[in-house]
Amino acid sequence: MQHSKSEALMARAEKVIPGGVNSPVRAFKSVGGTPIFFEKGEGAYVYDQDGSKYIDYVGSWGPLILGHAHPKVMEVLQETAAKGLSFGAPTQLEVELAELVTELVPSMEQVRMVSSGTEATMSALRLARGFTGRDRILKFEGCYHGHADSLLVKAGSGLLTLGVPSSPGIPASLTSLTATIPYNDFDALESCFKEIGSELAAVIIEPVVGNMNLIAPLEGYLEKIRALCDEYGVVFIIDEVMTGFRVHPQGAQGLYNVKADLTCLGKVIGGGMPVGAFGGRADIMAHLAPLGPVYQAGTLSGNPLAMAVGKATLELLQEPGLYDKLFAQTKKLVAIFEEEAKKAGITLSTRAVGSMFGLFMSETAPNNYDEVTACDGDMFNKLFHALCDEGVYIAPSAFEAGFVSICHTDEVLEETRVAVAKAFARLK
Repeated sequence: MQHSKSEALMARAEKVIPGGVNSPVRAFKSVGGTPIFFEKGEGAYVYDQDGSKYIDYVGSWGPLILGHAHPKVMEVLQETAAKGLSFGAPTQLEVELAELVTELVPSMEQVRMVSSGTEATMSALRLARGFTGRDRILKFEGCYHGHADSLLVKAGSGLLTLGVPSSPGIPASLTSLTATIPYNDFDALESCFKEIGSELAAVIIEPVVGNMNLIAPLEGYLEKIRALCDEYGVVFIIDEVMTGFRVHPQGAQGLYNVKADLTCLGKVIGGGMPVGAFGGRADIMAHLAPLGPVYQAGTLSGNPLAMAVGKATLELLQEPGLYDKLFAQTKKLVAIFEEEAKKAGITLSTRAVGSMFGLFMSETAPNNYDEVTACDGDMFNKLFHALCDEGVYIAPSAFEAGFVSICHTDEVLEETRVAVAKAFARLK
Protein backbone atom coordinates (compact mmCIF):
# COMPACT_ATOMS: atom_id res chain seq x y z
CA MET A 1 0.00 0.00 0.00
CA GLN A 2 1.08 3.57 -0.63
CA HIS A 3 1.53 5.82 2.39
CA SER A 4 2.63 9.07 0.77
CA LYS A 5 0.30 11.22 2.87
CA SER A 6 1.37 9.48 6.08
CA GLU A 7 5.00 10.03 5.16
CA ALA A 8 4.37 13.71 4.50
CA LEU A 9 2.49 14.11 7.78
CA MET A 10 5.27 12.35 9.69
CA ALA A 11 7.82 14.74 8.22
CA ARG A 12 5.72 17.66 9.44
CA ALA A 13 5.06 16.05 12.83
CA GLU A 14 8.75 15.43 13.55
CA LYS A 15 9.37 19.18 13.39
CA VAL A 16 6.85 20.04 16.10
CA ILE A 17 6.30 16.81 18.12
CA PRO A 18 9.15 14.80 19.71
CA GLY A 19 9.65 11.79 17.48
CA GLY A 20 6.59 12.87 15.52
CA VAL A 21 4.22 11.07 17.88
CA ASN A 22 2.39 11.72 21.14
CA SER A 23 2.93 8.19 22.49
CA PRO A 24 6.16 6.27 21.79
CA VAL A 25 4.81 2.97 20.45
CA ARG A 26 3.11 4.84 17.60
CA ALA A 27 6.51 5.73 16.16
CA PHE A 28 7.04 2.27 14.57
CA LYS A 29 10.58 2.20 16.04
CA SER A 30 10.15 -1.49 16.83
CA VAL A 31 8.76 -2.64 13.48
CA GLY A 32 10.44 -0.03 11.27
CA GLY A 33 8.92 2.15 8.60
CA THR A 34 6.68 5.19 8.75
CA PRO A 35 3.68 5.32 11.10
CA ILE A 36 0.30 5.12 9.42
CA PHE A 37 -1.82 8.21 9.99
CA PHE A 38 -5.50 7.31 10.26
CA GLU A 39 -8.42 9.45 9.21
CA LYS A 40 -11.54 7.55 10.23
CA GLY A 41 -12.90 4.32 11.63
CA GLU A 42 -16.14 2.47 10.99
CA GLY A 43 -17.12 -0.82 12.59
CA ALA A 44 -14.21 -3.26 12.23
CA TYR A 45 -12.32 -1.04 9.79
CA VAL A 46 -9.98 1.95 9.83
CA TYR A 47 -8.98 4.14 6.91
CA ASP A 48 -5.66 5.95 6.56
CA GLN A 49 -4.95 9.38 5.11
CA ASP A 50 -4.20 7.80 1.73
CA GLY A 51 -7.65 6.18 1.68
CA SER A 52 -6.44 2.62 2.30
CA LYS A 53 -8.74 0.35 4.31
CA TYR A 54 -7.64 -2.02 7.07
CA ILE A 55 -9.33 -4.57 9.29
CA ASP A 56 -8.48 -3.16 12.71
CA TYR A 57 -7.34 -5.42 15.53
CA VAL A 58 -5.96 -2.61 17.70
CA GLY A 59 -9.25 -0.84 18.46
CA SER A 60 -7.52 2.21 19.95
CA TRP A 61 -5.62 -0.23 22.20
CA GLY A 62 -8.73 -1.83 23.63
CA PRO A 63 -11.63 0.53 24.36
CA LEU A 64 -13.56 0.00 21.12
CA ILE A 65 -15.23 -3.24 22.08
CA LEU A 66 -18.29 -2.06 20.10
CA GLY A 67 -16.17 -1.19 17.09
CA HIS A 68 -15.49 2.22 15.60
CA ALA A 69 -18.21 4.88 15.59
CA HIS A 70 -21.02 2.73 16.98
CA PRO A 71 -24.24 4.58 16.02
CA LYS A 72 -25.71 4.65 19.53
CA VAL A 73 -22.43 5.77 21.09
CA MET A 74 -22.02 8.52 18.51
CA GLU A 75 -25.59 9.67 19.09
CA VAL A 76 -25.01 9.92 22.85
CA LEU A 77 -21.73 11.76 22.28
CA GLN A 78 -23.31 14.34 20.00
CA GLU A 79 -26.28 14.91 22.31
CA THR A 80 -24.00 15.41 25.31
CA ALA A 81 -21.56 17.66 23.45
CA ALA A 82 -24.42 19.93 22.44
CA LYS A 83 -24.97 20.70 26.15
CA GLY A 84 -21.35 21.68 26.84
CA LEU A 85 -17.94 20.03 26.89
CA SER A 86 -16.84 20.49 30.50
CA PHE A 87 -17.97 22.18 33.70
CA GLY A 88 -15.36 21.39 36.33
CA ALA A 89 -18.30 20.64 38.58
CA PRO A 90 -20.39 17.56 39.45
CA THR A 91 -22.80 16.14 36.87
CA GLN A 92 -25.47 13.47 36.95
CA LEU A 93 -23.59 11.47 34.33
CA GLU A 94 -20.60 10.78 36.57
CA VAL A 95 -22.90 9.52 39.31
CA GLU A 96 -24.68 7.23 36.86
CA LEU A 97 -21.45 5.79 35.47
CA ALA A 98 -20.03 5.29 38.97
CA GLU A 99 -23.21 3.45 39.98
CA LEU A 100 -22.95 1.23 36.91
CA VAL A 101 -19.27 0.45 37.44
CA THR A 102 -19.75 -0.47 41.10
CA GLU A 103 -22.67 -2.68 40.11
CA LEU A 104 -20.66 -4.51 37.45
CA VAL A 105 -17.42 -4.90 39.47
CA PRO A 106 -18.43 -6.10 42.96
CA SER A 107 -15.03 -5.37 44.56
CA MET A 108 -15.43 -1.67 43.74
CA GLU A 109 -17.61 -0.37 46.55
CA GLN A 110 -16.70 3.19 45.63
CA VAL A 111 -15.02 4.65 42.56
CA ARG A 112 -13.32 7.89 41.58
CA MET A 113 -13.14 8.98 37.95
CA VAL A 114 -9.91 10.32 36.46
CA SER A 115 -8.73 11.10 32.93
CA SER A 116 -6.27 8.30 32.11
CA GLY A 117 -5.06 4.87 33.15
CA THR A 118 -1.76 6.32 34.32
CA GLU A 119 -3.62 8.71 36.58
CA ALA A 120 -5.69 5.82 37.94
CA THR A 121 -2.70 3.63 38.88
CA MET A 122 -0.70 6.56 40.23
CA SER A 123 -3.60 7.59 42.43
CA ALA A 124 -4.31 4.05 43.61
CA LEU A 125 -0.70 3.66 44.75
CA ARG A 126 -0.74 6.97 46.59
CA LEU A 127 -3.95 5.90 48.30
CA ALA A 128 -2.50 2.52 49.25
CA ARG A 129 0.54 4.20 50.78
CA GLY A 130 -1.63 6.66 52.65
CA PHE A 131 -3.89 3.89 53.92
CA THR A 132 -1.12 1.56 55.10
CA GLY A 133 1.47 4.11 56.16
CA ARG A 134 4.07 2.12 54.20
CA ASP A 135 6.18 3.19 51.22
CA ARG A 136 7.30 0.15 49.25
CA ILE A 137 5.39 -1.45 46.38
CA LEU A 138 5.74 -4.64 44.39
CA LYS A 139 5.19 -4.94 40.64
CA PHE A 140 5.96 -7.62 38.07
CA GLU A 141 8.41 -7.70 35.18
CA GLY A 142 6.77 -6.70 31.89
CA CYS A 143 3.63 -5.29 33.50
CA TYR A 144 2.96 -1.71 32.44
CA HIS A 145 0.86 0.52 34.67
CA GLY A 146 1.38 3.88 33.00
CA HIS A 147 4.30 6.26 33.15
CA ALA A 148 4.21 7.36 36.79
CA ASP A 149 7.75 7.47 38.23
CA SER A 150 7.39 4.61 40.70
CA LEU A 151 6.13 2.24 38.00
CA LEU A 152 8.71 2.61 35.23
CA VAL A 153 10.81 -0.27 36.47
CA LYS A 154 11.04 -3.28 34.12
CA ALA A 155 7.76 -2.20 32.57
CA GLY A 156 6.12 -3.45 29.42
CA SER A 157 4.33 -1.69 26.55
CA GLY A 158 6.39 1.00 24.81
CA LEU A 159 9.31 0.45 27.16
CA LEU A 160 9.72 -3.09 25.90
CA THR A 161 9.15 -1.93 22.36
CA LEU A 162 11.95 0.63 22.63
CA GLY A 163 14.20 -1.71 24.60
CA VAL A 164 14.30 0.56 27.66
CA PRO A 165 13.93 -1.22 31.04
CA SER A 166 13.25 2.03 32.88
CA SER A 167 13.56 5.73 32.12
CA PRO A 168 15.99 8.56 32.81
CA GLY A 169 14.50 11.42 34.77
CA ILE A 170 13.28 9.20 37.59
CA PRO A 171 15.07 9.64 40.93
CA ALA A 172 16.72 6.49 42.24
CA SER A 173 15.11 7.24 45.59
CA LEU A 174 11.73 6.50 44.02
CA THR A 175 12.61 3.37 42.07
CA SER A 176 14.35 1.97 45.16
CA LEU A 177 10.90 1.74 46.71
CA THR A 178 9.65 -0.46 43.87
CA ALA A 179 10.43 -4.18 44.08
CA THR A 180 10.09 -6.18 40.86
CA ILE A 181 9.83 -9.94 40.42
CA PRO A 182 9.11 -12.20 37.42
CA TYR A 183 5.45 -12.64 36.51
CA ASN A 184 4.05 -16.13 37.19
CA ASP A 185 6.96 -17.08 39.48
CA PHE A 186 5.49 -18.55 42.69
CA ASP A 187 8.85 -18.99 44.43
CA ALA A 188 9.94 -15.39 43.79
CA LEU A 189 6.56 -14.19 45.04
CA GLU A 190 6.82 -16.05 48.34
CA SER A 191 10.46 -15.05 48.82
CA CYS A 192 9.65 -11.40 48.22
CA PHE A 193 6.88 -11.37 50.80
CA LYS A 194 9.03 -13.15 53.35
CA GLU A 195 11.76 -10.55 52.89
CA ILE A 196 9.79 -7.29 52.62
CA GLY A 197 6.10 -8.16 53.04
CA SER A 198 5.76 -6.08 56.21
CA GLU A 199 7.17 -3.04 54.34
CA LEU A 200 4.87 -3.26 51.33
CA ALA A 201 2.02 -0.81 50.91
CA ALA A 202 0.71 -2.46 47.76
CA VAL A 203 1.11 -5.12 45.12
CA ILE A 204 0.04 -4.01 41.65
CA ILE A 205 -0.44 -6.39 38.74
CA GLU A 206 -1.99 -6.73 35.31
CA PRO A 207 -4.10 -9.84 35.93
CA VAL A 208 -3.75 -10.71 32.25
CA VAL A 209 -0.71 -8.91 30.92
CA GLY A 210 -1.48 -7.02 27.71
CA ASN A 211 1.72 -5.00 27.65
CA MET A 212 4.18 -7.79 26.88
CA ASN A 213 1.90 -9.20 24.21
CA LEU A 214 -0.65 -11.37 26.06
CA ILE A 215 0.36 -13.37 29.12
CA ALA A 216 -2.19 -15.15 31.29
CA PRO A 217 -1.67 -15.97 34.98
CA LEU A 218 -0.78 -19.53 35.84
CA GLU A 219 -3.44 -21.40 37.79
CA GLY A 220 -3.55 -20.18 41.37
CA TYR A 221 -1.12 -17.28 40.88
CA LEU A 222 -3.57 -14.43 41.49
CA GLU A 223 -5.10 -16.34 44.39
CA LYS A 224 -1.63 -16.72 45.93
CA ILE A 225 -1.06 -12.97 45.72
CA ARG A 226 -4.43 -12.37 47.34
CA ALA A 227 -3.59 -14.71 50.22
CA LEU A 228 -0.18 -13.15 50.82
CA CYS A 229 -1.61 -9.63 50.77
CA ASP A 230 -4.15 -10.68 53.40
CA GLU A 231 -1.42 -12.25 55.53
CA TYR A 232 0.86 -9.21 55.45
CA GLY A 233 -1.76 -6.44 55.40
CA VAL A 234 -0.83 -5.31 51.87
CA VAL A 235 -3.27 -3.56 49.51
CA PHE A 236 -3.84 -5.72 46.43
CA ILE A 237 -4.26 -3.49 43.36
CA ILE A 238 -5.48 -5.17 40.19
CA ASP A 239 -4.85 -3.03 37.13
CA GLU A 240 -7.79 -3.75 34.85
CA VAL A 241 -7.27 -0.71 32.63
CA MET A 242 -6.94 -3.14 29.74
CA THR A 243 -8.79 -6.25 30.95
CA GLY A 244 -11.80 -4.49 32.49
CA PHE A 245 -14.93 -5.62 30.59
CA ARG A 246 -12.62 -7.14 27.95
CA VAL A 247 -11.98 -10.64 29.31
CA HIS A 248 -15.21 -11.11 31.29
CA PRO A 249 -18.32 -9.04 32.08
CA GLN A 250 -16.75 -8.41 35.52
CA GLY A 251 -13.20 -8.12 34.24
CA ALA A 252 -10.37 -10.48 35.13
CA GLN A 253 -11.62 -10.59 38.70
CA GLY A 254 -14.76 -12.27 37.44
CA LEU A 255 -12.83 -14.58 35.14
CA TYR A 256 -10.42 -15.79 37.83
CA ASN A 257 -12.69 -15.37 40.86
CA VAL A 258 -10.28 -13.15 42.76
CA LYS A 259 -11.07 -9.90 44.54
CA ALA A 260 -8.92 -6.77 44.59
CA ASP A 261 -8.71 -4.20 47.37
CA LEU A 262 -8.35 -1.50 44.72
CA THR A 263 -9.08 -1.78 41.01
CA CYS A 264 -7.91 0.48 38.20
CA LEU A 265 -10.06 0.85 35.09
CA GLY A 266 -9.88 2.70 31.79
CA LYS A 267 -10.24 1.94 28.09
CA VAL A 268 -13.72 0.41 27.77
CA ILE A 269 -15.37 2.59 30.42
CA GLY A 270 -14.65 5.58 28.19
CA GLY A 271 -15.66 3.90 24.96
CA GLY A 272 -12.83 5.67 23.17
CA MET A 273 -12.80 8.91 25.17
CA PRO A 274 -9.89 9.75 27.54
CA VAL A 275 -10.89 8.25 30.88
CA GLY A 276 -9.70 6.22 33.82
CA ALA A 277 -11.03 5.23 37.23
CA PHE A 278 -9.87 3.64 40.45
CA GLY A 279 -11.91 2.29 43.31
CA GLY A 280 -12.41 -0.49 45.79
CA ARG A 281 -13.09 -1.06 49.45
CA ALA A 282 -15.03 1.78 51.04
CA ASP A 283 -12.73 1.90 54.06
CA ILE A 284 -9.73 2.50 51.82
CA MET A 285 -11.52 5.00 49.58
CA ALA A 286 -12.54 6.96 52.68
CA HIS A 287 -8.90 8.07 52.99
CA LEU A 288 -9.25 10.15 49.81
CA ALA A 289 -9.80 13.90 49.97
CA PRO A 290 -12.21 15.47 50.74
CA LEU A 291 -13.06 12.71 53.27
CA GLY A 292 -9.49 11.87 54.18
CA PRO A 293 -5.94 13.21 53.97
CA VAL A 294 -4.79 11.55 50.71
CA TYR A 295 -5.01 14.22 48.04
CA GLN A 296 -6.08 13.53 44.47
CA ALA A 297 -7.80 15.92 42.06
CA GLY A 298 -8.43 16.65 38.39
CA THR A 299 -10.25 19.47 36.61
CA LEU A 300 -11.46 17.20 33.82
CA SER A 301 -12.18 14.16 36.00
CA GLY A 302 -15.71 12.96 35.32
CA ASN A 303 -15.81 14.85 32.02
CA PRO A 304 -19.42 14.64 30.75
CA LEU A 305 -18.48 13.44 27.26
CA ALA A 306 -16.37 10.58 28.62
CA MET A 307 -19.02 9.69 31.20
CA ALA A 308 -21.82 9.63 28.62
CA VAL A 309 -19.88 7.54 26.12
CA GLY A 310 -18.64 5.18 28.83
CA LYS A 311 -22.12 4.67 30.23
CA ALA A 312 -23.58 4.03 26.77
CA THR A 313 -20.80 1.52 26.01
CA LEU A 314 -21.23 -0.44 29.25
CA GLU A 315 -25.01 -0.51 28.84
CA LEU A 316 -24.74 -1.86 25.29
CA LEU A 317 -22.39 -4.57 26.53
CA GLN A 318 -25.18 -5.97 28.71
CA GLU A 319 -26.97 -7.42 25.68
CA PRO A 320 -27.60 -11.13 26.37
CA GLY A 321 -25.14 -13.41 24.61
CA LEU A 322 -22.85 -10.59 23.48
CA TYR A 323 -19.80 -11.77 25.41
CA ASP A 324 -20.24 -15.40 24.35
CA LYS A 325 -20.21 -14.36 20.71
CA LEU A 326 -17.34 -11.93 21.18
CA PHE A 327 -15.14 -14.52 22.86
CA ALA A 328 -16.02 -17.13 20.23
CA GLN A 329 -14.92 -14.75 17.47
CA THR A 330 -11.61 -14.19 19.25
CA LYS A 331 -10.96 -17.93 19.38
CA LYS A 332 -11.82 -18.20 15.68
CA LEU A 333 -9.35 -15.44 14.89
CA VAL A 334 -6.38 -17.06 16.61
CA ALA A 335 -7.32 -20.38 15.00
CA ILE A 336 -7.09 -18.66 11.61
CA PHE A 337 -3.59 -17.43 12.36
CA GLU A 338 -2.50 -20.87 13.60
CA GLU A 339 -3.98 -22.70 10.63
CA GLU A 340 -2.53 -20.37 8.03
CA ALA A 341 0.88 -20.31 9.73
CA LYS A 342 0.99 -24.11 9.71
CA LYS A 343 0.12 -24.20 6.01
CA ALA A 344 2.91 -21.72 5.28
CA GLY A 345 5.44 -23.44 7.53
CA ILE A 346 5.74 -20.39 9.79
CA THR A 347 6.51 -20.80 13.50
CA LEU A 348 3.71 -19.10 15.41
CA SER A 349 1.79 -19.62 18.65
CA THR A 350 -1.23 -17.75 19.94
CA ARG A 351 -3.22 -17.04 23.05
CA ALA A 352 -6.79 -15.77 23.53
CA VAL A 353 -8.27 -14.52 26.79
CA GLY A 354 -11.77 -13.16 26.43
CA SER A 355 -11.66 -10.69 23.54
CA MET A 356 -7.89 -10.14 23.78
CA PHE A 357 -5.37 -12.12 21.76
CA GLY A 358 -1.63 -12.52 21.35
CA LEU A 359 0.53 -13.59 18.40
CA PHE A 360 3.98 -14.99 19.22
CA MET A 361 6.73 -15.95 16.82
CA SER A 362 7.63 -18.97 18.95
CA GLU A 363 6.83 -22.67 19.24
CA THR A 364 4.75 -22.20 22.39
CA ALA A 365 3.00 -19.23 23.96
CA PRO A 366 5.20 -17.53 26.60
CA ASN A 367 4.31 -17.23 30.28
CA ASN A 368 6.70 -14.48 31.40
CA TYR A 369 8.90 -11.54 30.42
CA ASP A 370 12.01 -13.57 29.53
CA GLU A 371 10.05 -15.94 27.31
CA VAL A 372 8.37 -13.05 25.49
CA THR A 373 11.65 -11.31 24.77
CA ALA A 374 13.05 -14.60 23.42
CA CYS A 375 10.46 -14.68 20.59
CA ASP A 376 11.58 -13.92 17.02
CA GLY A 377 11.16 -10.15 16.89
CA ASP A 378 12.48 -9.80 13.35
CA MET A 379 9.92 -12.26 12.04
CA PHE A 380 7.14 -10.42 13.87
CA ASN A 381 8.19 -7.16 12.25
CA LYS A 382 8.04 -8.79 8.82
CA LEU A 383 4.60 -10.19 9.63
CA PHE A 384 3.37 -6.77 10.76
CA HIS A 385 4.30 -5.11 7.48
CA ALA A 386 3.00 -8.02 5.41
CA LEU A 387 -0.36 -7.82 7.17
CA CYS A 388 -0.53 -4.06 6.67
CA ASP A 389 0.14 -4.54 2.96
CA GLU A 390 -2.76 -7.00 2.86
CA GLY A 391 -5.12 -4.69 4.75
CA VAL A 392 -4.92 -6.02 8.32
CA TYR A 393 -3.73 -3.71 11.10
CA ILE A 394 -2.31 -5.18 14.30
CA ALA A 395 -0.26 -3.45 16.99
CA PRO A 396 3.09 -2.17 15.66
CA SER A 397 4.98 -4.04 18.36
CA ALA A 398 5.60 -7.65 19.34
CA PHE A 399 4.87 -6.62 22.94
CA GLU A 400 1.24 -5.53 22.63
CA ALA A 401 -2.00 -7.50 22.74
CA GLY A 402 -4.66 -7.40 20.05
CA PHE A 403 -8.37 -6.81 20.43
CA VAL A 404 -11.56 -8.09 18.82
CA SER A 405 -14.84 -6.15 18.67
CA ILE A 406 -18.43 -7.17 18.12
CA CYS A 407 -18.02 -5.88 14.56
CA HIS A 408 -15.55 -8.65 13.70
CA THR A 409 -18.21 -10.88 12.16
CA ASP A 410 -17.65 -14.20 10.40
CA GLU A 411 -17.46 -12.29 7.13
CA VAL A 412 -14.71 -10.03 8.51
CA LEU A 413 -12.84 -13.04 9.86
CA GLU A 414 -12.93 -14.75 6.48
CA GLU A 415 -11.63 -11.55 4.92
CA THR A 416 -8.90 -11.68 7.55
CA ARG A 417 -8.08 -15.29 6.66
CA VAL A 418 -7.46 -14.42 3.04
CA ALA A 419 -5.20 -11.53 4.04
CA VAL A 420 -3.31 -13.62 6.62
CA ALA A 421 -2.66 -16.38 4.08
CA LYS A 422 -1.23 -13.84 1.63
CA ALA A 423 0.84 -12.22 4.38
CA PHE A 424 2.38 -15.54 5.44
CA ALA A 425 3.17 -16.31 1.82
CA ARG A 426 5.26 -13.13 1.74
CA LEU A 427 7.37 -14.42 4.64
CA LYS A 428 8.60 -17.60 2.93
